Amino acid sequence: MDTSDRPDRQSWGPPVVVETHGALIFLCGDKAHKVRKPIDLGFVDNRTVRAREEQSHREVELGRRLAPDVYLGVLQVRRPRPSGGQDDNDDEVIDHVVEMRRLPERESLAWLVREREAGASRVGDTDIVGGLGEVARQVARLHADSHRTPEIDAAGDPGVVAGLWTESLQHLRGLSVGEDAPGIVDDIADLADAYLRGRGPLLRARIEAGRVVDGHGDLLAADVYLTGDGPRIIDCLEFDDRLRFGDAVLDIGFLAMDLDRSGATDLAVVVLEAYREASGDDAPASLVHHYMAYRALVRAKVASIRAAQTDSGGADARLAVELAARAVDGLLRARVRLVLVGGVSGAGKSTAAAPLAAALSAELVRSDLVRSDPRRSDVARREGAEGRYSPEAIAAVYAEMLDRAAGHLALGRSVVLDATWLEPRRRAEAETVAADAHAELVEISCTAPRDELVRRITDRARAGTDPSEATVEVLDAQLADKAPWPDAIELDTTALDGRDGDAVQRWAERELGPLPWA
Repeated sequence: MDTSDRPDRQSWGPPVVVETHGALIFLCGDKAHKVRKPIDLGFVDNRTVRAREEQSHREVELGRRLAPDVYLGVLQVRRPRPSGGQDDNDDEVIDHVVEMRRLPERESLAWLVREREAGASRVGDTDIVGGLGEVARQVARLHADSHRTPEIDAAGDPGVVAGLWTESLQHLRGLSVGEDAPGIVDDIADLADAYLRGRGPLLRARIEAGRVVDGHGDLLAADVYLTGDGPRIIDCLEFDDRLRFGDAVLDIGFLAMDLDRSGATDLAVVVLEAYREASGDDAPASLVHHYMAYRALVRAKVASIRAAQTDSGGADARLAVELAARAVDGLLRARVRLVLVGGVSGAGKSTAAAPLAAALSAELVRSDLVRSDPRRSDVARREGAEGRYSPEAIAAVYAEMLDRAAGHLALGRSVVLDATWLEPRRRAEAETVAADAHAELVEISCTAPRDELVRRITDRARAGTDPSEATVEVLDAQLADKAPWPDAIELDTTALDGRDGDAVQRWAERELGPLPWA
């Protein structure tokens, strides 16, 4: 990396010492030297010289995967033995130091995010969006080059993933966050458990697809530098391989979480989408938010440790609580839902269902399309309305919709089912599917005045562009036999016609809570 003509690298200023929870970093001139603290943090014990030596060499080895020209090597700190002679070989090695090339703070992604103007994509000569695209491609290449071993694959096992949550939560309960805000820790535990109970098929499918990797393990904005000749990504997690092994989304999601926490949610979306494009990994939104929530929990633990290490730990303690709250928010966005959008003919079910599915990053299954699908069974292919709407045919349509939903839910994808749902027994069948998949059931009853329902049915029949075959006679029969739907959220669709989905998005945010990112 030739930087001799870069004036900002010529004027480094006075030496600086940066303290983290586990190390001291001395910045002097164009070099950085990292010295590990001789302490036991619970998740890493560096009290011995041997442990610090091993971690230092491991850091250099791993760091060179993404920044080979930054990691220069490991230096020894020696002192003469009391009875030693003049030979350096008699000196006692008392510590080890990682030596690195120093990277300018103004090229740090964390600094760039702090400094950028609201809505701007560039700070000075740095293209943040373009740089994040290359960061995502580098991480995708790291993941693609990862070995496939039983040990690495095991990191994605449902029991192992649940164990990571349990271990971090137990650790957090003994720190300031757990003592000062035990309720928020309980919320994290309950939401994480609810997600993982039904996600075994998804996590096992991720292993089979090769999406469990040896990654970076600690990908924060402060460790990403957007230099003039490409990004440099430093500071891989070195002290415990099992914490570096994991789902690829767990890795890239760490950076997304950190950007979001810094107020740059737009950049978090950029890096996730760039990674998706570079890797071909179409992970469900629920998994992305779940792993981002876990990363927020890990950072809450680190901030709480820092608060305990300093006399003036108020800022770190507040940050720990903020990060714990962010974990709760992420887990709420990760909820897997089965959504029934029902109502009589003309009630605006499809008008609401499509934008609602988009807002929830959900799969949309519409009964009218299932009914007319030529690939379906003989029952569904019967000609004439009488055959297609016989009790047997109707039961077959609902059964197929629920079967498709079960498959999507098992793989962590929310589902919106667009049908009338007028019969309580059909809703009970859906409730069983949701319970079996450990998904949240949401029931929505679309409504509108009868005159509006008639107008919609008439206009739809005249246009001939909608697969629904309902008539005004069908509507009146539905209204006459309509059973109560006490568990449904009522949605008046009269204000939705002709909208682009924003009204449904706002309604969903108000009624359903935090939604997945688009």
